[in-house]
Order: sequence, then structure tokens, then C-alpha cells
Amino acid sequence: MTDSPRQRRRALPLRSARPVRWEHQTPTWRDARPSIIADALKRSAARPSGNWYVLGASRDIGRGGRPFGRTVGGVEVIAWRTEAGELRAGPGACPHLGAPLRDARVVCGTVVCHWHGLSLDGGPFAGWDPLPAHDDGVLAWVRLDALGGEPPLERPVVPERPREGAVDAVFATVGRCEPEDVVANRLDPWHGSWFHPYSFVGLTVAKAPDDDGDDAFTVDVSFKVAGRLVVPVRAVFTAPGPRTVVMRITEGEGVASVVETHATPVGPGPDGAPRTAVTEAVLAVSDRRGFAVARAAAPALRPLMRWAAGRLWRDDLAYAQRRWLLRSTGRFPG
Repeated sequence: MTDSPRQRRRALPLRSARPVRWEHQTPTWRDARPSIIADALKRSAARPSGNWYVLGASRDIGRGGRPFGRTVGGVEVIAWRTEAGELRAGPGACPHLGAPLRDARVVCGTVVCHWHGLSLDGGPFAGWDPLPAHDDGVLAWVRLDALGGEPPLERPVVPERPREGAVDAVFATVGRCEPEDVVANRLDPWHGSWFHPYSFVGLTVAKAPDDDGDDAFTVDVSFKVAGRLVVPVRAVFTAPGPRTVVMRITEGEGVASVVETHATPVGPGPDGAPRTAVTEAVLAVSDRRGFAVARAAAPALRPLMRWAAGRLWRDDLAYAQRRWLLRSTGRFPG
């Protein structure tokens, strides 16, 4: 019996795309109206975060016998794990003489300051109070109520993810901009094929947010594999919080796979300009039988996944940083 066209399509996710010169693409600037992006950004900023901020990848905390250190909104924060593997977080300055606890050591689940040996087990001590922390299995979060200024939530708003069997990787970088500039970049899908021609082909926005209550961007795009070979998918972009944008594949290869982009304010850099940490979590799934091989090879695949994300963010940070520069000098269009 001959397979049906649908069965053949299911068996072969790769397509051969007709090459189109970069300058011959259909311009997208008329559709990428600044008001659409600005309104989507405003709606995302109004959604609650519960004062939770992404620190970094879960698997990066607890390695090397030292706390994980990050500055969030000018606040020094450390995170580490107990002997049982539970996540702990607290201020990054030692309560004794202010030593940087990110340079301390973790001994038997206790942070030991490298200046004078003061030990902190995660409980309050001499004005040093622990911070609420949450590990969602992929990312580590910390709650900073004084910084966020919102009604606190017991847990962060974690986007819906594949239920099981995902291969995940986390990429992190820092840019000279504010979180809203990172979010605005992700809420502009029209730049995909123009700005990232090495990764995307034929990106079209099938639906943008409108007044009917659908606050998502629906995109049809083909991911480049090699030469003319591409993998076409439909993806939906949403912003469930003020510092988070999620891309979810809804049709095509890898349905339910997600890419989460989280923007965490760091504070001013040496030049006085703001810095924002971008943490991007990629969770890839497939119902193909061969995907079990990918799961088994996850440790080898993660560096490749981080490399791919880093190549995109090399350009996207340039976008976000340019946007901040124009905003901060009063030259932003519109």
C-alpha cells in the first residue's frame, strides 16, 4: 500500500525551500506597526510577576562548591543548594563585614564566608534574611519584594511546558538595555527573516494581537537546517508576564516545544547605563520514536542548542540595545 501524502509529510519533516535573495523578500515594515508592538508591550507590563526574577539555569546552581551569584536590580543575590539538593537564596553580602558571598564556599549545604569563616545555613542571622527561592526544574528564581513592589505570589508564573521527555538547554547573556527592550524585541516577530536570514526562511505573521481578546502573535516560519532544507512550523508568541515572552510550536515538527525568554534587570554598568540579563530556556520535544536518541544525547546536544540561541541573541541584543539608546536619548520613532 502506498503511503498517503499526509503520512509521507509526517515521515519527512524536511522540505526543500526555493532560495530567495535576501533583498527580494517581501518587506514587513508596513505590518510591523510600532503601535502593535507598543500595545503588546504595555499589556505584558501590566501582568503580575509576584516579584519573581529568573536567576539562571537550575543545573548551574550547586556546581563547583561555590554559591551562584547574580545582581538583580542592583541587589546582590546568591543561591546554593542544601545537602538534600533544595534551592536556597539570600543577600550576596556577608552580614559580618560585607564580603561578597558569591566568592564563598558551600560546605555540606552551608555557605562559608571566605573572609572570616562565618557560616550561613539559609536561616536568618544577624540581619541577614533568606530570600524566597523556587526551582522549576529548568530555571531558578528569586523573589525580591522590595524591588518588584507588587503583591507577592507564592510561586513564579512559570509558562506551560512540555509534560515530559523534553531536551532542555539554557542560554544566558547580558545586554546594555532594560528588560522592556528585550521583551519588545521578542514581540516583533516581523524581523525574523530579515534580521536572522541564517536561521529563518519565509516568516509571515498569520495573526497579530487585536481587539477580540487574542493577545498572541501567530507565525508561520521555516527553520533552516542545511542548504535548501528547512523545517516549516507554526508558532505562537505570548507574553505571560512583564519580563517573559514564550514561543510555542503549535503545528509542524516539535509540537509543544517552547522557547522561554526571561529578562532580568541587573542594574547600572560601569558606564551608568542599565544592564539586563537575558535567560533563554529551550525545551524541545517530539513524538517521533527517534527522539529517544536525542534525549539520551542531551548532554552533547545542549552546547549546540546554546550556540544556536547565542547566535540569534548576538543580533537580537543589538536590536534591544539600539532601542534603549534611542529611548534614552529621546530619538525613538513614534
